[in-house]
Amino acid sequence: MLITYKTEINPSPEQVIKIKQTIGVCRFIYNFYISENQKAYKDGEKFITAFSFSKWLNNDFIPSNPSYLWIKDISSKSVKQSIVYAERAFKKFFKKEAKYPRFKRKNKSNVTMYFVRNSKTDCLCERHRIKIPTLGWVKLKEKGYIPTSKDGYIIKSGTISYKAGRYYISCLVDIEEPVKQALKPFGLGMDLGLEKFAVISNGKVYKNINKSKRIIKLEKKLKREQRCLSRKYEHAKRKESLLIKI
Repeated sequence: MLITYKTEINPSPEQVIKIKQTIGVCRFIYNFYISENQKAYKDGEKFITAFSFSKWLNNDFIPSNPSYLWIKDISSKSVKQSIVYAERAFKKFFKKEAKYPRFKRKNKSNVTMYFVRNSKTDCLCERHRIKIPTLGWVKLKEKGYIPTSKDGYIIKSGTISYKAGRYYISCLVDIEEPVKQALKPFGLGMDLGLEKFAVISNGKVYKNINKSKRIIKLEKKLKREQRCLSRKYEHAKRKESLLIKI
């Protein structure tokens, strides 16, 4: 089960430079992809997919334009993800779910630094810090919020964003879903009778209180009292009828 955690980080001055550099390159790549697709559309060519653009960028464009080698200074994963984001924006436009993709502007657009777990030593998290590829250990302002690697949790990927002078990290953490214990089937069989009130399948036997000696004795006494009361009633009734006749 994947859960996203977002919190503020406190990067060092050197890390801030690297984050800004990465975000700047990602913004350039995003805009470059949109620009190249605009040119392809005007020239009557097919839409350039993210895969095709990434292949062309690394194998043709950068080798032919050494002045753009600074693109290689940041993580290739961040570059590829920026292209994916741009392609996704075009697909939403084609499906009429969004407007035509716009160019990202500096300090005015939501551009993030993407990172992914490439090895066991990447994306480790402790209570007060987190290890990010190309950045190293970065301090967390909110300690203990992101599940730690020590407890067995794995950070799959994440992004770093900048807003109003603050830096934030958003992590996708793989958390094992708690195992739901199946309820054991439960049932009882019951046999009702006259001699015994109930016999349960678990071995318990409930006696019929109406067959107990005390109840039988009380029932006999009740019958005697009822007969006595009946005789008194009949005697009083006959006595009353004689008085009426006199």
